[in-house]
Amino acid sequence: MGSGVRRIVLLTLGWEELPKSISWHGAPDTERLREPVPGVLLEVDGGWLMLDTGFNTSLIRDPWLARRYHGREGYHAVLPPGDGEPVEAALAAHGIDLDDVHAVAVSHLHVDHGGGLKLFAGRVPVHAQRRELEFGLGPRAEENAVLRCDFDDPRIDWRLADGDVEIAPGVTAIATYGHTPGHQSFMVELDESVGGGGFVFAFDAADLAENIEHEHPVGAFVDTTPEEVAAQIRKLKALAASRGFRIVPGHDPNVWPALTEELAARFA
Repeated sequence: MGSGVRRIVLLTLGWEELPKSISWHGAPDTERLREPVPGVLLEVDGGWLMLDTGFNTSLIRDPWLARRYHGREGYHAVLPPGDGEPVEAALAAHGIDLDDVHAVAVSHLHVDHGGGLKLFAGRVPVHAQRRELEFGLGPRAEENAVLRCDFDDPRIDWRLADGDVEIAPGVTAIATYGHTPGHQSFMVELDESVGGGGFVFAFDAADLAENIEHEHPVGAFVDTTPEEVAAQIRKLKALAASRGFRIVPGHDPNVWPALTEELAARFA
């Protein structure tokens, strides 16, 4: 068997209409973006590893729950067309069944990243940073868009890390604390059998390509400073440069669909 990832599939699990200030520290709230909600599928030894799971659809489709949990002024969560689960629909579009996913990792537990964990509870291991789960179960989680109802489930088989850790052959979780207290990004090394190379998926350590280009912090962060958030971007850029890998922002409305098509063609 190979020692790295043999296929990458990018998924768009919904969209968020929001002020740019959430993704770019200091941007005026009058500037708005429609950002993709990302998911990443990685084919590794043993099956598929999924990075991030999108929204909890129940909290969007039910009008009462939507007002309760998604009623932030200026923010609108958008699901893909259809009545089913976006994760299952996205997998099916690539000929992949939910049972083919043998592990999940979450960058962090915000509503647009950990909401689909209900689909994997009692099924597969879920990788996260220990401090992220501790924050998510704490008293300040909901005010920071981390909803305990998305992941406080005794059936979830948590695999908790304290810093950088390899979670599968060719896949390393990189601690990038700041956006949330236990945010992690991921370095993905492709197997030589598929041409080698790799990517660093920043997720919300850097939402936009311009965050990376200008080393400018995202606008949403917890218990830290803009300077420390920017330092995480520099950390990822240095890591990517040292390996010759490409760094991928988490929510860029232009980069994400373009790379989705590029990787689909590469691994067709």
